[in-house]
Amino acid sequence: MIIFDLDGTLWDSGQSLAESWGMEIAREAGLEKGFTADDIHKVMGLTMDEIADALLPELPEKRRYEVFRKCEAFEIEYIKEHGGVLFPGVRETIRELFNAGKSLTIVSNCQAGYIDAFLDSMDMREYFADYEEWGRTGLLKADNIRLVMERNGADKAVYVGDIQKDSDSSHEAGIPCIWAEYGFGTISDSIAVIHEFADLPKVLEDIGF
Repeated sequence: MIIFDLDGTLWDSGQSLAESWGMEIAREAGLEKGFTADDIHKVMGLTMDEIADALLPELPEKRRYEVFRKCEAFEIEYIKEHGGVLFPGVRETIRELFNAGKSLTIVSNCQAGYIDAFLDSMDMREYFADYEEWGRTGLLKADNIRLVMERNGADKAVYVGDIQKDSDSSHEAGIPCIWAEYGFGTISDSIAVIHEFADLPKVLEDIGF
């Protein structure tokens, strides 16, 4: 089984998130934040509550989470319409792996509905056997990795992600991590590196997946 992170690994939705979050925070809290895609890239990979802590520190804790629940709901609808940007080679390589019989899944620290928005807006639902997200289970990424593996009877898997937290989570779940170097962060202890997404089939072959 190959388990993918989403943001920074398969696509970049930073611009859509910056726009939708900024609009909703202005409506809900009267704050003009002026987020950029780069602001969003810096917090991708965190849970939504952690992102709220980082981006709305001026609000009391309870209120910032209330506002971000509104952001999450609006964001899903916004992304369904506006989408994000697939990294070069993602669509072709995912199709290649799927046609080769690989079991492809996604585990992300996103809110409920975000992976559905990705799959629908990018028309990629047919390629992925399963997915899990923090917003649906309330579990940390390592636990969601285990959950997806157990649910699909996988005794061997590898995680593909772009930040250290991805690697830490995969190792906690007992599987190795491949670093997507083109993404939003760094990983110090990956089993392998892909410099672009199209590198993945060869790298998987080299490490026995």
